[in-house]
Amino acid sequence: MTNDNTPLRDDGIDRLLSIMARLRDPATGCPWDIQQTFATIAPYTLEEAYEVADAINRQDWDDLRLELGDLLFQTVYHAQMAAEAGHFTFADVVAAISDKMVARHPHVFGTESRDKTADQQTRDWEAQKARERGAARTLDGIALALPALTRAVKLQNRAARVGFDWPTTGEVLDKLTEEAREVVEARDTLSHTELTEEVGDLLFVMANLARHLKVDPEAALRAASQKFTRRFARIEDWLAETGKTPADSDLEEMDHLWNRAKAEEKAAKG
Repeated sequence: MTNDNTPLRDDGIDRLLSIMARLRDPATGCPWDIQQTFATIAPYTLEEAYEVADAINRQDWDDLRLELGDLLFQTVYHAQMAAEAGHFTFADVVAAISDKMVARHPHVFGTESRDKTADQQTRDWEAQKARERGAARTLDGIALALPALTRAVKLQNRAARVGFDWPTTGEVLDKLTEEAREVVEARDTLSHTELTEEVGDLLFVMANLARHLKVDPEAALRAASQKFTRRFARIEDWLAETGKTPADSDLEEMDHLWNRAKAEEKAAKG
């Protein structure tokens, strides 16, 4: 049963805000919700964002509806805690993003011409962001909590805007070969810490190569992981037909089945 503080037939944001406030009520709320902090909720916020991306990738629109609700709830949760601490309110969050969108789209809400390409609008967007950052350093403001590959690309894009970038993909490939050679040379001579640094350099150049090829490295790696999962499942299926598990098999047999799975997928694609 709910009390009169929670709208019953209102499916708008006011109902959600009211529910969140009741969950955090020190006297009558949920003990778990009451004890949460920004730090403890942040991992859930990241998780919900990934689940939104996953639903989009699967083109599961009903699931996307639910996941977007979960992500919205995370915003409401943080805003409620901020209001309790006297930092800001949900209305302040809405006002800030509304003001930002208006300011960054003068070709829609202002007097600038809309006769621009998407690329030009992207450059204008970044220029406006730079003006907002003011005297901040070029790479300031790129969140540390981003996935490593995504953050690498954002850092590289930001540096490229001020001219710090290889002009051609060929030069990135040359650097990739150099970094791979350094990893090979280092694996038997360097400490684990130094080897980790070399592998990090190699991954950073891989992200740069993806950027030059206009490939999202996170999406590419997710797709590769899904492909690996799918093919390994086929290996397990075929082994099960003979009463075996991967632990009962060996690399030679599983590699043969892997190639069979690849051939099967290729044939299915026509």
